Amino acid sequence: MSAKPPQLAHLDYSVLQQCMHCGMCLPTCPTYDATKLERNSPRGRISLMRALADGDLKLTEEFGKEMYFCLGCLACMTACPAGVNYAEMFEAARSDIETAGVLETPKRDFVRWITVKFIFTHPRLLRLLGRGLYVYQVTGLQRLVRRLRLTALLPRSLRELEPLTPTVRRHFSDALIQEVETPPQRQHRVGLLTGCVQDLIYSEVNRDTADVLLAHHCTVFTPRLQSCCGSLHAHNGELELAREMARRNIVAMEKSAGSLDQLDAIITNAGGCGSHLKGYAHLLHDDPAFAARAKAWSDKLKDIHEWLAQIGLQRPACSAQPERVTYHESCHLCHGQKVVRPPRDVLRAVPGLELVELPESNWCCGSAGIYNITQPEMAGKLLDRKLANLQRTGAAVVASGNPGCSVQLEAGLRQAGRPVRVVHPVSLLAEAFRRAKTSTQDPGAAA
Repeated sequence: MSAKPPQLAHLDYSVLQQCMHCGMCLPTCPTYDATKLERNSPRGRISLMRALADGDLKLTEEFGKEMYFCLGCLACMTACPAGVNYAEMFEAARSDIETAGVLETPKRDFVRWITVKFIFTHPRLLRLLGRGLYVYQVTGLQRLVRRLRLTALLPRSLRELEPLTPTVRRHFSDALIQEVETPPQRQHRVGLLTGCVQDLIYSEVNRDTADVLLAHHCTVFTPRLQSCCGSLHAHNGELELAREMARRNIVAMEKSAGSLDQLDAIITNAGGCGSHLKGYAHLLHDDPAFAARAKAWSDKLKDIHEWLAQIGLQRPACSAQPERVTYHESCHLCHGQKVVRPPRDVLRAVPGLELVELPESNWCCGSAGIYNITQPEMAGKLLDRKLANLQRTGAAVVASGNPGCSVQLEAGLRQAGRPVRVVHPVSLLAEAFRRAKTSTQDPGAAA
């Protein structure tokens, strides 16, 4: 017998008892599919967590490694007939792992401190590092280093990660989007979340999201210098830091919009972030100063596709060249948020696009937050499987509603030498609205 771990032991025990061990989650779990080992399945992991919560199992290094081998893709939650809240157990288990320190090594501790606890809690520092990477890329140094194969001098772990390096944008979101933007017709008031990584490498997606919201008669409030949503911290066992990130974002949105009550919705365009952002109410339910505010936040939090479906998606009136597109589903958008049809409806609303369904569209691509960094072998296998399915569609464009997925897919396609464009569904819609505006202002432009 051993002392009960703090987070798992304090869960509502009904959460742990929900699993009936029916096995319906097994064929949906990428790690179980790859290994066929019970411990690598949701059912097996829940059994381990329950034993820990009961004090019948000691929290060991082996348990820690197993919990971090899980992608956290939540496909098991979609498959589960009993409604097991695997996400809550999963985050509690990882928090207990970090509290117990069973995986601690000097290297791991330093990497976690510099990234999770330092860089991603200081948005100005994150942007400064992003600016440095931008200079490295735009000056041609990155191409030179790759051409001369200087990456071979790096340690193996960094050498394997280098191809995943995303392209940092010249302008970040605050330079592209004003804090308050108002359409000619005002029907809704929404807050826009720009994210952290998304802000550096896909800031144009944030601009596109704002443009689509304006086209749907939404006044858009975009707080300055936003913080990380906290999903990175929660998924890596740092629940207190996740709570602090949540408080910061709530305060920032209140400051920008006046109060949460004045907003009809708070919009996110990142599937992985959105699943966590919707959970602020649960995350802060014991905080007397923020519990009610977090509840209001969660009630208003909408994925951009979900919001467009709610208010009535508009189809741009423009012509376009026919183009075949397929859609890769972000795990946390489809399994975590249950947003499945709206992104497809957005794609179907774009004139000229032919939507071709992607085989295993909701099978994880291997990104899974930082899984492609911590578990590169398994992530690589999942990416290869995804790329093979993409090739079967014959699509020239793959749409993805999550920055982590987009980085993973772009890296894989680049290494495979395949000229397939990876783009957010809302960006395709924004491009169509711009074409429609141009053709209205200049009828000859569409000819």
